[in-house]
Amino acid sequence: MAAQSRPQQVPADSPSAALARRGRVARHTRGDCLRNIMHQISDTNSAQKVCRILRVLSTPKPLRLADISDGSGLNKATTLRLIETLMSEGFIHRDPTTKCYSLGDEALVLGMAMQGRDHIRDRVRPFLVQLAAMSGDTLLLSTRHGLESVCVDREFGTFPIRANYLDIGSRRPLGAGAGSLAILAWLPDEEVETVLNLLEPVFKKRYPRITCELLKAEIALARERGYAMLLDVVIDQMGGISVPILGSDGKPIGAISVAALSQRISTRLSLLVPALKNAGLQLSANYAQREAA
Repeated sequence: MAAQSRPQQVPADSPSAALARRGRVARHTRGDCLRNIMHQISDTNSAQKVCRILRVLSTPKPLRLADISDGSGLNKATTLRLIETLMSEGFIHRDPTTKCYSLGDEALVLGMAMQGRDHIRDRVRPFLVQLAAMSGDTLLLSTRHGLESVCVDREFGTFPIRANYLDIGSRRPLGAGAGSLAILAWLPDEEVETVLNLLEPVFKKRYPRITCELLKAEIALARERGYAMLLDVVIDQMGGISVPILGSDGKPIGAISVAALSQRISTRLSLLVPALKNAGLQLSANYAQREAA
């Protein structure tokens, strides 16, 4: 009986091998930027996958399956399987009409369990109210969650044109907005470099005006001035000015921001900067005393 022929191996330096490698790279680069980032920063066990899905859903707007899949970095089959499990446990709700998903009642129960705890929102809230009344503009409190900043509180002023593009629960990559820039700017240099390298594909895809070079320049300015400011970068004619809230180790715990029309910010720096800096210093001192106690 004739011996079976073995598949001929293609030399590694052959054109066909190069084409195969190029095809694999192309398929990889076509994948979602966030999916690549998430694979770099964490293992993909089931608990982490569930956390990714819940984190994506922590926005006011119900989402489609495709949105959740893209946002979590998981394929649709895995996303749907985990969503169905979370639905059966009451953590996710599916609207039968729109077919969109949102957090369920069990997630609300978990959130209510946070009430009564010493949360940054409770400490910062009086400052947001005071600054909104003084400026007439929208005040925001942001905290860091991995490579993102999350809006955890908001207070509107009396000015009729409101900066209402950030809801409580809204997420942005670090650097995409004044509050997230203030958090990024007060991180150690090595950490800033790591964050920018990981987020560069996200900026290219979602925020084409934001580059790592721009953010490095803005970070240097923020450290020199003591506040971060971005105008007409994320949204035309809108902007923000922000200061960090620092812990005793000098690292940012969060940031408070004024969001308004760019012209209202640029023409009132003499009013906004001292007020924000004073609030940031008071809150940072409060946290330093608390951590030392």
